[in-house]
Amino acid sequence: MDFIFIEELRVQAWVGIYSREKAAPQTLELNLTFGVPDSAAEQDDIADTIDYAEVIERIRKELGERHFNLIETLGEFVVKLLFDEFGAPWVKIRIAKLGVMKGVRRVGVYIQRGREGISLPPATS
Repeated sequence: MDFIFIEELRVQAWVGIYSREKAAPQTLELNLTFGVPDSAAEQDDIADTIDYAEVIERIRKELGERHFNLIETLGEFVVKLLFDEFGAPWVKIRIAKLGVMKGVRRVGVYIQRGREGISLPPATS
């Protein structure tokens, strides 16, 4: 399986349980890796792979329109989006809220999922 990665994608998202988090969107940083068919490289055709520009556009749109209480739920939403809309067989995502607490650079989650029958590469941070 081949992989596409998107690093340090900044998005504005509505996420959090505290009133200050519900008052305005927050900047999140996403790092994504997702599997794509090996045929993409063989055929040299965008139709045989997942278009990362479309993935970025969809994520920005969805996260700008929805509110999530938990960053974990937001992460699972993005994983499901990649599975259902883009057909990714495997997804790894790391999502971080930036500067939400004094003295803390990032707070976030890491999720790794594969479709049934897809073996997962070893977890790394």
